[in-house]
Amino acid sequence: MVKIDRSRRDFVLAAAASASLAAFPALPAFAAPAARGRDYQPIDPPQPTESGAKIEVIEFFSYGCPHCNDFHKPLDAWVAKLPADVAFKRVPAGWNAAWANLAKLYYALEVTGDVARLDSAIFAAIHEQGVRMPVPDDMQAWVEKQGVDGRKFADAYKSFSVASKVNRANQMVQAYRINGVPALAVDGRYLVSTEGVKNLGEVLTRADAVVALARSDKARK
Repeated sequence: MVKIDRSRRDFVLAAAASASLAAFPALPAFAAPAARGRDYQPIDPPQPTESGAKIEVIEFFSYGCPHCNDFHKPLDAWVAKLPADVAFKRVPAGWNAAWANLAKLYYALEVTGDVARLDSAIFAAIHEQGVRMPVPDDMQAWVEKQGVDGRKFADAYKSFSVASKVNRANQMVQAYRINGVPALAVDGRYLVSTEGVKNLGEVLTRADAVVALARSDKARK
């Protein structure tokens, strides 16, 4: 059973009660500084980042996770408005065999250049259309229907490179001490808190505050 903590379960239940994800208003500016415990928990020990001088934001996620399905549309809108000093990346969690296959799907579609185009469609296929996406044969049949070159996808899916990326993703999940998804980590130092949130917008408002904190950290160095 995938480990999901209570705060994220509460977060998803609150999100499901919203009339529509698309109805979220534009996120307001967060005036108060980020507070430990309320907005974030420190990552101990801090983890190295790969984004140079930019503030690195990582979403830990899985296509198989209903929490991530709820979160990905508002998150995409948030990412589209990030300032130039912030770099966003995604890391798929593979806590079980099905999710490990979905992590391979993500990285294989990165190789073929189709991951951005099919991202939302994969969530919809799994959570709305009942496609058995974690089964490799069904997965390949589905991606081919979406216009992906089947041979290129199969080669990528079985490649050492994709296997290495999945292993690296699993190592990061452990190093960041991720015990539920979706999870947002900022600059290898802060894990955005979902404790007590009332809606998806509040999670992203907290993320804004934590990004501002990370920016202040960099300015002091």
